[in-house]
Amino acid sequence: MKYLTAKEEELMGYFWKEGALFVKEILAFYEEPKPHFNTLSTIVRGLEEKGFLAHHTYGNTYQYYAVVSENDFRNITLKSVVSKYFNNSYLSAVSSLVKEEEISLDELRKLIDEVEGAHKK
Repeated sequence: MKYLTAKEEELMGYFWKEGALFVKEILAFYEEPKPHFNTLSTIVRGLEEKGFLAHHTYGNTYQYYAVVSENDFRNITLKSVVSKYFNNSYLSAVSSLVKEEEISLDELRKLIDEVEGAHKK
């Protein structure tokens, strides 16, 4: 799966939250100064080219919808981060979170419980 820019990820958030959208509807999510319609349209078409969106045609306009779920994107992104920065070691990733105090002991215990529960199935 291809990477997304911050702006692409922001737009995908609207599709994941709202469902299918026309580009003109996306404009409503922005405060002034709103981005130009053509700018959003270019980003949306780029997301479609990358395989994140598809569209339905209504006359001469398109309604876009997500074809990659937020959960799938999150999992793929996490795998990519673990691969790139932690040499494919989830243990190293969690260890880093513990060392930086980004994860509490209670959260770590819950994680262990989840892992144990998943292996019992």
